[in-house]
Amino acid sequence: MLLASALVAALVTGGCSFTPPRDGAAAPPSEFTFVAPGGKTRLTYDPPETRGTVRGLAGEDLADASRRLALDDFAGRVVVLNIWGSWCGPCRDEVPDLQEVYRSTRDDGVTVLGVAVRDDRDAARDFLRSRDVEYPSILDPPARSLAALRGFPPNVVPSTLVLDRGHRVAAVFLGTVRISELLPVVERIAAEPAPVAAGGQR
Repeated sequence: MLLASALVAALVTGGCSFTPPRDGAAAPPSEFTFVAPGGKTRLTYDPPETRGTVRGLAGEDLADASRRLALDDFAGRVVVLNIWGSWCGPCRDEVPDLQEVYRSTRDDGVTVLGVAVRDDRDAARDFLRSRDVEYPSILDPPARSLAALRGFPPNVVPSTLVLDRGHRVAAVFLGTVRISELLPVVERIAAEPAPVAAGGQR
């Protein structure tokens, strides 16, 4: 507990923070479980077979309150998962870079999926509209959807995770990320072979 608290304290320097609900359920070994990285804010998980899978991440579609948006909607695609809020200054700085990553890699099977936390629909929509953001976002004020990222500190906003085509976590950026460091990682992950599923199917 002390280690987790120290990590959060060290990370919020580069972002905004709040306290979300906790999920103490244990995760099977194949599922992604975040381990405190000893002060590091840039993490990669290689080789691919060592990566943990994110399962069950879903929430209300920011653009359409009647629709549910889920990570599973992007099966077979690399997903750049960005945790953000319209109230967060560093999020304003990084969103143009995320939009450019989306535009330049979507034809290669990449998407960006936002998760707007501690936000309201109108403020979040206005934030994205004013910046011509095209990629989708989940609206999740209490950050309940992020329980799928077991052990991850969702009070560090912004944060970005790059998931490979099997939705295994390949990289984590805690705090603001720039296109110069994000794009090469996304391109590398997009170039990897799709993981072999159970039964030998890709």
